[in-house]
Amino acid sequence: MGVIRAEAGAVASDVRLSGEIQAEKSVGLAFRINGRVSERNVNVGDRISAGQVVARLDPTLERNELTAAQASLNAARGELDTARNTFTRQERLMAQGFTTRPRFDQALRARETAQAAVENAEARVELARDRLAFTELRAGVPGVVTARSIEPGEVVQPGQVVITMAREEGRDAVFQVPARLLEDHAGTYRVRVALADNPAVSAIGTVREVAIQADPATRAFPVKVSLTDPPEAMRLGATVTGVLEISTPSIIAIPASALTQQGATPAVWVVDPATSTVSLRPVDVLRFDPDKVIVAHGLEPGDIVVSAGVQALHPGQRVRQLPARSAARGGPA
Repeated sequence: MGVIRAEAGAVASDVRLSGEIQAEKSVGLAFRINGRVSERNVNVGDRISAGQVVARLDPTLERNELTAAQASLNAARGELDTARNTFTRQERLMAQGFTTRPRFDQALRARETAQAAVENAEARVELARDRLAFTELRAGVPGVVTARSIEPGEVVQPGQVVITMAREEGRDAVFQVPARLLEDHAGTYRVRVALADNPAVSAIGTVREVAIQADPATRAFPVKVSLTDPPEAMRLGATVTGVLEISTPSIIAIPASALTQQGATPAVWVVDPATSTVSLRPVDVLRFDPDKVIVAHGLEPGDIVVSAGVQALHPGQRVRQLPARSAARGGPA
């Protein structure tokens, strides 16, 4: 009776996927105020630097507000100068006894009121300057424009994203991975990424994020792979292929001839070394290969499994073992 001795191993399977290069981080640019767009200086695909103006609003209203605020400030400063002079005169007369306390207090209050009016006017000028500056939309970080949603003449609202840009410091390869490949969360994932039209351009990546919800259209899970030092040719939007190396620990590979059934459940005959009798044991099959079966659960390292003649056995039957050989360890498939 041919038997094998089960040994634990790992099975690595290469899964080929198709995906695209995306930015690791995207930034949405929006105006802080509402207004009518007068300029849009960038298009999709343009590279922009930090501080670059990407769009402008018509600044007429904000310039008028700034002019009015500056005029109010000048008037308030004139009133403050008059109030200060009046208070200085009343202070001198008070020291000489030539004025009354009510008139002195009135001059003091007038100076304080004029000072507050100047501070309020200065704040209005700063606010008007800020609003005028907000008519220019500037990029805070360098990157590449990936989307735009405005044209000159359109009216935009505060906070409305009008330009989307991809930051330059990181790139992901994004793949749609079937759920069955992600069921074993104990596995480890390494990805080799290459351009679809030029496989010689490649990079190594690590899985950065696995979506917790499947894409409604594909029923697959988006997996983001962070690329390590990607080549310049791997531009945003480029189509790439990825080889996902999934390593599953604690499995046992047995010959296909050793597999039988217990009802509708896969099973194998296991030999008791003390009594040389066999018993049927159900197993969980991870994968069927042409010449072997990958068992995920049901067998332990060291178990003696009948590998030939399984159709003629019955529970408790005594068998004579031929010299045992080890089960083939799981290798790359």
